[in-house]
Amino acid sequence: MRKTLLNVTMAAAFFAAFLNSTTAGTEGMITQDQLIQHTQELFDAVVGGDQEPWKKYYAEDCIFADEKGRQMDKVKLLADIAPLPNGYSGTIKVARPVSRIFRDTAILSYDSDETEIIFGQHLKARYHAIDTWMRRNGTWQIVASQVMRYYDDPAVGHADRAKFAEFSGIYELAEGQTRKVFTDGESLFSECNGKREQLFPETAGIFFRKGVEGRILSRTDANGKVDALIDRRNNEDVIWRKKMS
Repeated sequence: MRKTLLNVTMAAAFFAAFLNSTTAGTEGMITQDQLIQHTQELFDAVVGGDQEPWKKYYAEDCIFADEKGRQMDKVKLLADIAPLPNGYSGTIKVARPVSRIFRDTAILSYDSDETEIIFGQHLKARYHAIDTWMRRNGTWQIVASQVMRYYDDPAVGHADRAKFAEFSGIYELAEGQTRKVFTDGESLFSECNGKREQLFPETAGIFFRKGVEGRILSRTDANGKVDALIDRRNNEDVIWRKKMS
């Protein structure tokens, strides 16, 4: 009987220890809805330049990388939170959130849809962010954030399509590396290595390809004739020289 009682006591103690360990792991857990709520609080505070939510939800040792490539600590991040100038207003809304939540770590991946109004003119932008939250000493804070901006094609501009023929020809990057530019109806196309892409005019002599970051610029010689196309990406130029019309 004594042995049976001892076994029961040990089993009860083991169960209590297991229950305590499980409770310790789940107590104070955060949910996706709470993450979204806190993130929206941060964005709502941006317009008025209210730093308090940012002080509250960002850890002292946080790392913040924005869409411009700047890496900031908390001091620099807070200094970047300031009221919008007179005549400016807007909103930022959390959209399409996805989360992964563990015991002391939570990751929120989401889009932020921004609407900015500048003296009555409406502009829109979309960003994607990934925030890493950690629970330390019972408090959930962001320890790392990375923000990226979605690329959007520019608006198609008005151009004299009768002049598209001036760009037609074979352009050479290096020996054996050529691209053909030609018109088809009222549209201008580029073909390289079997891949055909339409060149949309942004303005006179400047073109873009849908879904491709950068611009195609035309270069003219002393006689005003197109002698090269410049593939410009991130302010770096790749020059395709015209070999024949």
